[in-house]
Amino acid sequence: MITIYGMPSCPDCSYVESQVSGNDQFQFIDIGAHVKNLKAFLRLRDTSPVFDDAKTNGYAGIPCFVKEDGSVTLKPEDVGLKSRPEEGSACRLDGSGC
Repeated sequence: MITIYGMPSCPDCSYVESQVSGNDQFQFIDIGAHVKNLKAFLRLRDTSPVFDDAKTNGYAGIPCFVKEDGSVTLKPEDVGLKSRPEEGSACRLDGSGC
């Protein structure tokens, strides 16, 4: 099973979540639904170099995908999904985007 960390209020996450709804090969974990979910994501974000660019550039790094082998990616295509079309921007700390 591929675990996806995200939040429904994130446009990229909701785009991905709609693709996996009802598919038991994926588990979507809403990091805003419970502090234990947020802690699990933050532990991953704090220790994985996959998030270095996200942290440097002020974005959360969601959606995040943890493959069955434990490897982590931020690219939906790496797990057979599609990225949201570039109609908008990602949510960033600098106020740009959603």
